[in-house]
Order: sequence, then C-alpha cells, then structure tokens
Amino acid sequence: MKLFLSLLCMLLLAQAAFCTNYTVNNEQALRELVPKLQAGDKVLIAEGTYTPWAITLNTQGTQKLPVIIEAATPGKVIFTGTATQPIFKLTGSYTILKGIHFNNCTILREGKQPGVLVEMNNTKHCRLTACTFYQNIAKSQYLPLVIVGGPGEYNTVDNCLFSGNIDNQDVQVKVTKENAPHYTLIEKNKFENKAPVSWTNNNGGECIQIGQDPVLLGHFYTNTTVRNNKFIRCKGEPEVISNKCSNNYYRDNYFEDCDGELVMRGGHDCIIENNTIVGGNCGIRVNGTGHIIQGNKITNVKTGIRLMYGMVKHKGEVGFYVAASDCVVKNNKIENTQTAIFVGDAKNVDWRGKFDTIRYPSRVMQDVAPYNNTLVNNKFKQNGTTVVEQ
Repeated sequence: MKLFLSLLCMLLLAQAAFCTNYTVNNEQALRELVPKLQAGDKVLIAEGTYTPWAITLNTQGTQKLPVIIEAATPGKVIFTGTATQPIFKLTGSYTILKGIHFNNCTILREGKQPGVLVEMNNTKHCRLTACTFYQNIAKSQYLPLVIVGGPGEYNTVDNCLFSGNIDNQDVQVKVTKENAPHYTLIEKNKFENKAPVSWTNNNGGECIQIGQDPVLLGHFYTNTTVRNNKFIRCKGEPEVISNKCSNNYYRDNYFEDCDGELVMRGGHDCIIENNTIVGGNCGIRVNGTGHIIQGNKITNVKTGIRLMYGMVKHKGEVGFYVAASDCVVKNNKIENTQTAIFVGDAKNVDWRGKFDTIRYPSRVMQDVAPYNNTLVNNKFKQNGTTVVEQ
C-alpha cells in the first residue's frame, strides 16, 4: 500500500509539472486556447473591462487537476454590455470559473437563444466561484443570470455576490422533460438589494429557482442542495427561493428583510431545515407532499409557515397546486408573528382565466385542504396566533 501511494503521488506530481499557465486579454485568444487546455492548466484573464464574449469552455480537468479560468486580478476583470447568448458556457468537466465581475450587463432574448452570463450545460463537477453579479438587467421576463442545465451532475455555485440585479432571476437550475442536472450545490452566496420586478404579473424575480414547471415536471428529482446562503432585502417577487421539483435540500440559509418567501411551489419530498428568517414578509410556504420543515427560526414576519390548499391531493394528479400533505413540521422556533403556522391558506381561491387549462388540465378551484400533516415540538413566543386551521 505504501508503494502504491508513493507511486500515485509521483504520478500526480509528474502531471502537475506539465500544467501550464496562460494569460489572455481578448475573446479570440481564449477561443483559440480552449482546445489546447489540459487537466491542471490555468488561464488568467488580464485586468480590464470587456464587452460580452461568447465562449464555450469544453475543457476536461480532473478532481486533482481542474482546468481553471480566472481573473488575473480579483475585482478588476469586468464584463459589461449587452449579452444575447452565454458569455461563458461550460460544457466539460472539472472546470472552475473564478473571480469574474459582471457589472451592468443587459441580457436579451433573441429567438430561442437567451442571453445569459454564465451557463453550465451538461457539465460534471464544474464550479462557478467568487464571481460578482452587480446591477445587471433582464429585458425579457424569466431570464436568469446563471443557468445550471442539461443532464450534468455535481456542479457548484459558491461564494458569489448577486447585488442589485434588475427584473431577472439570479440562479436557475433548469429542468426540462428531456433532462435535468443532479446534485447541484448552491452555497455560501450572498443575494442582496433586489428591487421588485417591473413585470405586470409580479413574477420572474427569484434569487434561486429550482425547476420551472411544477405542474407537469414537479415530480422530477434533482437532489439539489441550497445551503449557507444569505438573502438580504430581496424583494423581487413573492418567492425568494422557488422550489418546483422534488427531493431537494434547503439548509442553514439566512433571510433578512425580504418580501418573498422560501417557497415549495411544487415538487415533493424536500427538506427545509435550520434556516433563519428575520423580518420582512418572508416565511415558508408549502405545497406538495412529503416535505420536512424542521429546526427553522422565524422572527418578525406576518406568517411563519403556511401549509396551502391545492387543486388536487396527490403526486400523480395534474394540478396547478398540490395540497400540502404528509408533511412534517417540527422543532421550529417562531416568534413575534401575526400567525405562527397557518394550516389551510388560500382556501377557495378561484384561478379561472389565470392559467392555461389546455397545457395544464387542472381544476381551477384551490379547494383541496391540506391533510395528514404532522406538527410537533414547535416553539412559539409572542405570536398573535400560534396555529390557525381552516
């Protein structure tokens, strides 16, 4: 075994010795360099302000020797201007994009091709880290700044700052009927100062959206983890985080003075635990089945946790909303709210004319009550009402 480990170390050292550092200062130079990059190579983008590029990074690193594309000087490699396609599109494996600033970019949709700042498409073990997204604006509804999509796995978005972005979604995990990424990790990012969107239906301004079609694709499992992120003054729309698929994990996130909620809009079997919510209108809103909501601390909001009415009862039925059922709400600490836990919100809401019943052959009345939910060991302090059921 010692001989094997020694040989392995020697092999890794030999590989590292052949790694190369490059510096580029324009799009064409990077485009020509990409096919030559080997595991362990590093590309530094020179200090400067650039108009949007359109680079595909189909680079293949390894766990020990990733390919790294990063700013030569942190904070001084800035992309600004109009994007009609991905500025950086990652399609390989074990590639890291690091330290880039995207400031005052305008993203547009031209035909089927949306503008996006960073896209991971069918990537494996790729990482977007330590990047800044500041005051970028979307000119069409539902456009994200960052997309993780395709049948990839184990990709990460971490330690990035999303500040003051306008009329956009910040991070989207894209789920289609053809494929979805699995085991995406979104952690240690900060989202702040997001103003209400200008769109008339007050929709399309989530900080994080996992899945897009909760009615027809909500049963898809993506195993996404969202943890240790901060959301400060995020007021883009009623959903700060929008979960629309299944088997995802939301843990140790911090929300302060947000107008939206942490929302299980669709999907099933998610875990929402140990999050802290302070002030604003933010709370936790739940549709779907089998969720576990535990160990959260919620203070100074209107309603702490809402278990919602739906149009249908079960996972297998098509309903624009699925009633909250078989959920466990335990060990949460809720203080200084008007209502700590509301079992049965949105009773008898009429959705006639508000969604496409051909695309979504759903009943239009939200009249199926939550059922089989377990509330246990929750702690309440200075709430107007602890538990309301209707």
